[in-house]
Amino acid sequence: MNDDVQFLEYVVKALVNNPDDVKINRTVDEMGVLMTLDVHADDMGKVIGRAGNTAKAIRILLRVVGMKNNARINLKISEPNVAFGRRSNDVAPVTKDLDEALDDLNLD
Repeated sequence: MNDDVQFLEYVVKALVNNPDDVKINRTVDEMGVLMTLDVHADDMGKVIGRAGNTAKAIRILLRVVGMKNNARINLKISEPNVAFGRRSNDVAPVTKDLDEALDDLNLD
């Protein structure tokens, strides 16, 4: 395993409540190294931090690790599946049909 992957995994797993859900994908192209981080939806706030400061600090440290290995490292934090600003498993199922919904509006 690469030093950068081991470093990112160590830092992120120390921050989150669900370390088993941490997944890192590393790809290399002409632009450098892209590391894509997936974490549990409940842990996104911990990884990003207030005003993005934690994510910013992790990116800075990854760039330092990259400089040591003569590589440019970028970090992408993948968004969890979210529907209407809420986690998808929190969305209530639709139980009304169109006629009931129109009746509720009292458009008469």
